[in-house]
Amino acid sequence: MLVSAPLPALSQAASEPAAPASTAASTAVVAPEAQVSPPASPAASAAPLNAPATAPSPFPSNVPVAQLSAGDTAWMIAASALVLLMTLPGLALFYAGMVRKKNILGTMAQVIAICSLVSVLWLVCGYSLAFMPGNAWIGSLHAAWLDTVRFDKAAGLVSVHPLAATIPESVFVMFQLTFAIITPALIVGAFAERFRFSALFWFITLWVVLVYAPVAHWVWSPEGWLASMGALDFAGGTVVHINAGIAGLVAAWMVGPRQGFGRVALMPANLGYTLIGAALLWVGWIGFNGGSAAAADGRAGMAMLVTHIAAAAAALSWMLVEWLVRRTPTLLGLCSGAVAGLVAITPASGFVGPKAALLIGLVAGAGCYWGATGLKRRLGKDDSLDVFGVHGVGGLIGALLTGLLADPKIGGVEGSVLTQAIAAGATLVYSGLMTALILWVVKMLIGLRVTERQEQDGLDLSQHGERVE
Repeated sequence: MLVSAPLPALSQAASEPAAPASTAASTAVVAPEAQVSPPASPAASAAPLNAPATAPSPFPSNVPVAQLSAGDTAWMIAASALVLLMTLPGLALFYAGMVRKKNILGTMAQVIAICSLVSVLWLVCGYSLAFMPGNAWIGSLHAAWLDTVRFDKAAGLVSVHPLAATIPESVFVMFQLTFAIITPALIVGAFAERFRFSALFWFITLWVVLVYAPVAHWVWSPEGWLASMGALDFAGGTVVHINAGIAGLVAAWMVGPRQGFGRVALMPANLGYTLIGAALLWVGWIGFNGGSAAAADGRAGMAMLVTHIAAAAAALSWMLVEWLVRRTPTLLGLCSGAVAGLVAITPASGFVGPKAALLIGLVAGAGCYWGATGLKRRLGKDDSLDVFGVHGVGGLIGALLTGLLADPKIGGVEGSVLTQAIAAGATLVYSGLMTALILWVVKMLIGLRVTERQEQDGLDLSQHGERVE
């Protein structure tokens, strides 16, 4: 998300580069001259599809289909598919391979259930709360039930969001939905193998509405308070990874450790699944970061390149540190290192070049190895699949290094380590406290974890009546 763009790095809605922003104005994701047409007024945007645009507005507006960019639209459709691929099947396989055999299907079920649930929540209110104008803290319900998303083939008109004025609003909604899906799905790894399936629905529903949507608005909406400060998050280092990372750590603490944690080896069932999942995440991340340019342009190309370089550097960095410390380079370490690099480059991908990406990847690989080992031991919490160690620590590394390494020639803005630290800290505090409150409420209502017997039998059988033979 750009300087303060409301969507992962939608700092340029058109193919031309956005004009360098200054101070507070730098928070706008789309430069005025880059917009295809002036957005309609709030009244006009609520009018029939063929109502003419009358005045600039931060609300979605209706424009002639001919004013869209076919190239931008095609790229953003592809990017949306790539990001969805990261969750289904990428994350599902990545996590399923790291749990024990008796919990493979249960873990996959949690991921696909979250995808389905969040998609409906996005329709009802999530998109509107995150990306509609409201105030510095939260959006409005102007687009509840996606009422602003329109297409009239006969009239040749389509709705567009002012942050992505060269693509249909439907594509913008879908792209942002894929981010809203993967963020809570990441949290599953923290309480893997012991969370009640029924409790998952209550927790995710409340978390998406009360945590994800507000934080996305703070960072990616031009009126968001962190965006107004100039916080840089091109594609979700703060909104996705720090947010999910701290939520996962709090969840691991409140749910409690797995039976045998710290006493017996809890061995992964199939690291082949994990490699396939990591590979899908790596490929899908091209859409995650490259699509955040909201255009098929040079910035998207640079984001793609630096994403790959950071992932490769972090995989090697993690491997080398693990080789030195444990005397053995592991497949799991290579996979984890690659994901760590992808996490860390996410906020910086629209602001840095290849050399900076290499540095970010090297730091992230070593830093996240420590997060998943030394820091995890110090915290003493059973974050089963190292959600905080990889996503929380990697997100923090990426956010701070974005402030240090941002290149104005690429992103059009200067970075500030202090501003990045404030954004990261605010997300840690808010997400951590709200996650704890939500989990407490759900625990009081129906409980959070399965019984001891159900945990011994495994989630596959106890929660779903299925198992892998």
